[in-house]
Amino acid sequence: MSVIDAAVYVRGQRRASPATLADTYRCLHDQDDAMAWIGLYQPDADQIASLAREFKLHELAVEDAITAHQRPKLERYGDTVFVVLLAARYLESREEVRFSELHVFIGPGFVVTVRHGAAPDLAAVRRRMESEPTMLAAGPQAVLYAILDQVVDGYIPVVSGLENDIDEIETEVFGGEPTASRRIYELSREVIEFQRAARPLAAVLDALDAGATRYETGEELRRYLRDVADHLTQVVERVDGFRQLLQNMLAVNATLVGQQQNEEMKRLTEAGFAQNEEIKKISAWAAILFAPTLIGTVYGMNFTHMPELGWRLGYPLALLLMALVCGGLYLAFRRRNWL
Repeated sequence: MSVIDAAVYVRGQRRASPATLADTYRCLHDQDDAMAWIGLYQPDADQIASLAREFKLHELAVEDAITAHQRPKLERYGDTVFVVLLAARYLESREEVRFSELHVFIGPGFVVTVRHGAAPDLAAVRRRMESEPTMLAAGPQAVLYAILDQVVDGYIPVVSGLENDIDEIETEVFGGEPTASRRIYELSREVIEFQRAARPLAAVLDALDAGATRYETGEELRRYLRDVADHLTQVVERVDGFRQLLQNMLAVNATLVGQQQNEEMKRLTEAGFAQNEEIKKISAWAAILFAPTLIGTVYGMNFTHMPELGWRLGYPLALLLMALVCGGLYLAFRRRNWL
């Protein structure tokens, strides 16, 4: 089930579609000037070992193809070229970017692709190349360039999806959404991962262009390669802009959050000040009312021997004393702005 598609081409035309690797090898040996294009999806170690024996693949490249988790790169082992690519696709339902690793071996008369994920759509690449026999007849390098073009074209919908997410986050930031900071951090991480996938690919294209003369790459393929490099440059520049924009949005969001916190603190301070004013008023009136209560309590005690109990002016003097104490307290609190 790991062999997704295997075909043998002669001068750009499919001549055989073997079902197994062994059949592919036999068909390749039976045809003159033939090229085998084998597409694998998460193959096991035995299948990789079989390909290594048949096409004399370098052990380091084979080890990378088995373990995966490599960064985009290009390595040459004699006549064999080993390329690692990171394809990307945007999942609209989850608003996230999913990356898939792709390993490509090309050499005299063969192309082997090893996918460790859903992307890219290599079946579309194969259909496209089979519809252009002249291009396919150019050999394994033409297939490699078509795969590179598919990977870079797959970046464009991802860029559009990230751009939509940034627009939504910008609305959330200025709308005061509390989850904006988290979305900015998550999207920043995806942008960084996207940069790690796309930026090294420029070095891969430069290396292919630099070796074009030595490895007798046709001028048509070189123009095709430069077109892919131009598209990649546009993608990288836009993604770099996204990262800078997200950093600015994070700073703006921090400023807005700080302003909201300051406003909240101001409101709390004002509420506390108003509460203190009310407490002062209550305390002042309590003190004013306490004075006559104290006097009334003292003179309300029914002991037999108390001074001034039989005094004729005792009652009005007690009332006057209460009024004087209350008035004095009122004026004192009024002077201190408690009332």
